[in-house]
Amino acid sequence: MRERLGPAWRRLAAWRWQWLVALPAAGGLYVLLLIPFTPSISDIRKAKLEQPAQVLTADGKELAVFKRSNRQWVTLDQVAPAVVQALIATEDHRFYAHHGMDWRRTLSSAFYSLQGDLQGGSTLTQQLARNLYPEEIGRAASLNRKLKEAITAFKIEALYSKDEILETYLNTVPFLYNAWGIEMAARTYFDKPAAKLSVIESATLVGMLKGTSYYNPVRNPERAVQRRNTVLSQMVKREVLAADEFERLKKRPLRLNFERQEVPTGMAPHFAQQVRKWLIDWADSEGYNIYTDGLVVYTTLDARLQAQANQAVRNHTRTLQAIATTNWNKRDGWRTDNPLVQSLVRESAAYAALREKGQSEQAALQALLQDKALMQQLRQSKTRIEAGFVAMEPETAAIRAWVGSRDFATDAFDHVQQARRQPGSTFKPFVYGAALEAGISADDQRVDAAVEIALPGGEVWRPSDAGAPSGQSMRLRDALAYSKNTITAQLVQEVGPTKVARLARNLGVRESALQAVPALALGASPVTLLEMANAYGSLVRGGAYRAPWMVTRIEDRTGKVLAEFVPHPAEQAMDEADSYALIDMMRGVVDKGTGRDIRRRWGIQDDVAGKTGTTQNNADGWFILMHPHLVAGAWVGFNDARITLRSDYWGQGARSALPIVGDFTHKALQRKDLQRHARFEAPADSAWWHRWGSSLHQQWQAWWLSQAQPTAPQAPQPARPGVQPIPAPQPAAPAPLPPESIEESIPSLPAPAALPPPAPNDALDVWMEQWSAPDAATAPQPDHTLYPPAVLGSPRQAP
Repeated sequence: MRERLGPAWRRLAAWRWQWLVALPAAGGLYVLLLIPFTPSISDIRKAKLEQPAQVLTADGKELAVFKRSNRQWVTLDQVAPAVVQALIATEDHRFYAHHGMDWRRTLSSAFYSLQGDLQGGSTLTQQLARNLYPEEIGRAASLNRKLKEAITAFKIEALYSKDEILETYLNTVPFLYNAWGIEMAARTYFDKPAAKLSVIESATLVGMLKGTSYYNPVRNPERAVQRRNTVLSQMVKREVLAADEFERLKKRPLRLNFERQEVPTGMAPHFAQQVRKWLIDWADSEGYNIYTDGLVVYTTLDARLQAQANQAVRNHTRTLQAIATTNWNKRDGWRTDNPLVQSLVRESAAYAALREKGQSEQAALQALLQDKALMQQLRQSKTRIEAGFVAMEPETAAIRAWVGSRDFATDAFDHVQQARRQPGSTFKPFVYGAALEAGISADDQRVDAAVEIALPGGEVWRPSDAGAPSGQSMRLRDALAYSKNTITAQLVQEVGPTKVARLARNLGVRESALQAVPALALGASPVTLLEMANAYGSLVRGGAYRAPWMVTRIEDRTGKVLAEFVPHPAEQAMDEADSYALIDMMRGVVDKGTGRDIRRRWGIQDDVAGKTGTTQNNADGWFILMHPHLVAGAWVGFNDARITLRSDYWGQGARSALPIVGDFTHKALQRKDLQRHARFEAPADSAWWHRWGSSLHQQWQAWWLSQAQPTAPQAPQPARPGVQPIPAPQPAAPAPLPPESIEESIPSLPAPAALPPPAPNDALDVWMEQWSAPDAATAPQPDHTLYPPAVLGSPRQAP
């Protein structure tokens, strides 16, 4: 036989005893080499004592806790004994006898698995190791993973008692529906604490551990009952449950009392999400873990201002929602023959599902249009008013309040930092600021005349206002106060859209792309509310830009300061004198222009300045207000820009967004720690007599204009490059903007404004109008911004 094997095989056969020694030695060496790649003793201790980061407001109120999961830790004596009995009987009945690995169970599992009957052989300690360290140990069904799992189990057994291991296991195991640990599982599935779980309830939860989705008692109740009875039979086998009790219990139904566990949102969930993103980067660079190291993070947010912001958004969006619901009822806007409604149905997941099943486009559409439940759900989601609000301290760019949506649980999309929408006339101050930088004075005049601006490709842009042009000369400060599109369009051609875009970027619009085209002057390029509010804050800072500031300091769990943060360095973006001159122009918006409800309705008589904004077809309403110590801005609209309030009155930024800012600012200025009577300060190098004379001149000019009688229109000024004034008509009373004057720039979809407007005598609109504006003659005119369809793209939509 040896002769036939050959020399090599004969040598191997001679070494058979050496192989019997070498193979185990090699295996032992491999295990030793794996040890450094398993969790260390300190890691295990940290997991046992992990503390999530706690985020606080500037005044010490809890804002958020960054947990790994929705889990409430309970001690073993706070868990029903039946849970422990069921767990040990089913998962590891020799738990108290082994030291991390059950060799008998491991060898038995390997034997049956080689025969094709796959069986698990992990002890509770091994399962705990895998649950605590999924990345270090891995999930692959391999020998390497099993060895890492066993090594880590030995380490855990060396550190902790059996009861501590059981306690940790029961508090870390997942149970679906955002519930981790036995306490949250008991509350989720049976609406009771873990201490009060019955035998049958304990068996149900322990049974889920074999496969939480497969044995989900909510979705798969029959499987859950079968698995529960298997657990009960194991308890009988291990003599912790009587046989007659098992016979009685196995026939009982599940009797769930299911309640999904939601993640706590806190007072400012969108702001907390921004802090979390920033904190993860900081912790990674500094060697900390936000989930385990007990960090205490102090932010710039003010709890009282945040509460006022939440209330202002909640109150005024509720009013607007009532209007939207009325204007989009089944008899009026939300009709099955409305092309927009049909387009929304075609974009739904239900429509895609019917098309995948083979239904034709028309058949699928008609089937869904007749589905009352689906149409109601679609109408509610699409016509839901949304809002964003942010307040900042202009001196430091510190965030003081942040409301990303009406309800984080319903819509987690952040309308402060994520949503990019066309800003409308709130972008105009950058045009006038660029004009000031070019040497043009706020008291220079331009003619309010219709204009035509030639665009590349032979197209012509004809920006217009709600009313016909007056044909009269108007000071630039008044043109900004009354938000005149015609004069703003002339001005952007004088200074150039590139300079306007550059100034906006320098002041704070740094993340959104700005197209250097004439329509930029009227807010054509989508931006975020945070960018706009911070850019206005730069004006209050004398033209100096600062990045938004969110975190002031970070401490460890003992109170030791790990890091402190100061406001970001300032970058001079605009001349200080020009910045003050622009603020002085924007005072006119709230003194006599489109934002005068700030003084008339909300009674704010302090030194403030701001700007309203309304985009085409009233899709977006904006308002941003500046005070020397507070900047507040709001956006209101729908996630889908094709949906509007269908009201030229309520769709204006002065009616939709301004009340939120007015309500908030009125309450904020009542605080004793805010110098409400502070004034915007002119640059130090401006002589006092010059400031006094300028103020006196402005007051006299305002009085003279209020007394002057209408005169014949003046001749337009000579044409400027690229601007063609059209002969002005005779002065006429402002007329409301026709709904069809300019169509939406959304291809292949009809403009929502094409739908019939609500009846003028609608009871809700009449009541709202009387409540908000008792004197219709003094109501501000609509602040519309009209764009050339060739220039604009669709606003970024919320997911």
